[in-house]
Amino acid sequence: MDSNKKQPTKAGIIYLIVVITGLFSLMYVPSKLIVMDNAQLTFRHISGSETLFRLGMVSNIICYTAFMMLALMLYQLLSTVDKKYAIMMVVLALVSVPISFINLQNKYSILDLIGNPNIQSLYRADQLPLQVMMYLNQYANGISVVSLFWGLWLFPFGYLVFKSGILPKILGVLLMAGCFGYIINLMGSTFSPYYSELGISGYISIPASLGEIGTCLWLLIVGAKEKNSFDGNA
Repeated sequence: MDSNKKQPTKAGIIYLIVVITGLFSLMYVPSKLIVMDNAQLTFRHISGSETLFRLGMVSNIICYTAFMMLALMLYQLLSTVDKKYAIMMVVLALVSVPISFINLQNKYSILDLIGNPNIQSLYRADQLPLQVMMYLNQYANGISVVSLFWGLWLFPFGYLVFKSGILPKILGVLLMAGCFGYIINLMGSTFSPYYSELGISGYISIPASLGEIGTCLWLLIVGAKEKNSFDGNA
């Protein structure tokens, strides 16, 4: 019984880990190291701050592992609301995990290029930055692909939140809207190479960010005060 009562708080903690490591690896580290239109400068940044680059990779690993755990914990919390939607939520979330880990190989290839003499000897000095940038572009493409599932899982998750009667309905609405935001951004960037220049992708991502961070905080803070309600659903 006590274990069930602690589930919302545990899920909130895992969600917080996903949020923090995701922001660090997907936003902070790239902002410090990567200049997409300057391969030479990017190569110097990564070579000179290899520890930060590696920390970003460790953060990736923690994020993807925690996300897998989060999906299973949310299933335990919300499966009584609608089991079919709960299963859909878990499947769509878990599909993203192996894709994310496979995509991480691009970063390991970059480590070889900046630190393995045997690999470096295969290229001229002026070719190494271009190879690094190629792997970074491949990694970005992989993120675009996996973002489809990062978006799709939000719809059944949002529906469960909306119907649960425990979490605020507005969070469920934001999560479901966030699903379409991910899809719009993916399709927009796929359809047009100039999509990012329109400046709307950031605005379209707001509902997902608000919904996920809001749900995380609710589970972590308020959820701890609502243990009996969650336990009643279980």
